[in-house]
Amino acid sequence: MALRNTTLASVDLERQAAKSKPNYHLKPSSTFVAKAMFAILCFFLLGCARFAKPADLGGNGGGVPYFSQPGSVFLLAGQSNMAGRGGVVNDVWDGYVPPECQPSATVLRLSPGLIWEAAKEPLHLGIDINKTVGIGPGMSFAHTVLTKDPGLGVIGLVPCAAGGTNISEWGRGGHLYTRLIRRGEAAARGGATIQALLWYQGETDTVNLEDAKKYRSRLRRFFNHVRTDLELPTLPIIQVALATQQGPYIDEVRDAQFHVDLPNVKTVDAKGLQAGPDYLHLTTASQVQLGQMLGDAFLERMPLRLQTSSASRRHHSFVSGFLCRPFR
Repeated sequence: MALRNTTLASVDLERQAAKSKPNYHLKPSSTFVAKAMFAILCFFLLGCARFAKPADLGGNGGGVPYFSQPGSVFLLAGQSNMAGRGGVVNDVWDGYVPPECQPSATVLRLSPGLIWEAAKEPLHLGIDINKTVGIGPGMSFAHTVLTKDPGLGVIGLVPCAAGGTNISEWGRGGHLYTRLIRRGEAAARGGATIQALLWYQGETDTVNLEDAKKYRSRLRRFFNHVRTDLELPTLPIIQVALATQQGPYIDEVRDAQFHVDLPNVKTVDAKGLQAGPDYLHLTTASQVQLGQMLGDAFLERMPLRLQTSSASRRHHSFVSGFLCRPFR
């Protein structure tokens, strides 16, 4: 009897000892597994969105990895010198892209089909469809702004310019105006902020004295309509004062540009920048310089700028924050 009790006591002690030992074969909790799987999935999906190639997302090629959505948007409108004729001679573009205009992972373009894609020159390809396009100020502007203010995040350029157009053709209800507003609205979807309108136009209005005299009132009306229809009453507008002309009335148009007298409108003077063989369109080097001038003008307006969307900052910090958060 004593032997049997001793045996039972020994068995009980062995069972208790087994229970006290750590079990390295226990399965992880379902909560831990679920959160780990979810974190891995988020990391994979965001990585795909961030580093997808342009061809994968309907882009224009070039093989530059890029973000799928911008945080800061700039509208580019006007006529040929905004659309870009740098490097174009006898309707042929020489294909040279200066270092200041090279593609970047942080510069996108809104395509003619309203799809964000990696931006590359010619920026207005498929937008200004009636003429050969070359280098314009847009890419140089974007690189200047990002170099001096990286906090703006990914920049989205929205080309809308069309060569040979009169200011009256940009009136509300017309094709060019309607396209500008439609592309601006599309660019702002997803939380992006339209930071400014870059405007370079007026050469065509130097041909006729009546057009030159009415330029100031038409320009003021155009700027006011854009702000109203985009619902951005304080939208910064940076316009370019003419460097060249098609007719004899350049002084009248330039005077109107410098005296538009609207708040949050800044004028950058292109006078002195070199034109090409046609004496009308800026050279590639001049377009690069103009883009840098526009970028500096925008950055000088820092206190008046709209707030950049925080969507891109949330996008980048989500995965790291989730992975670093302790599992509970």
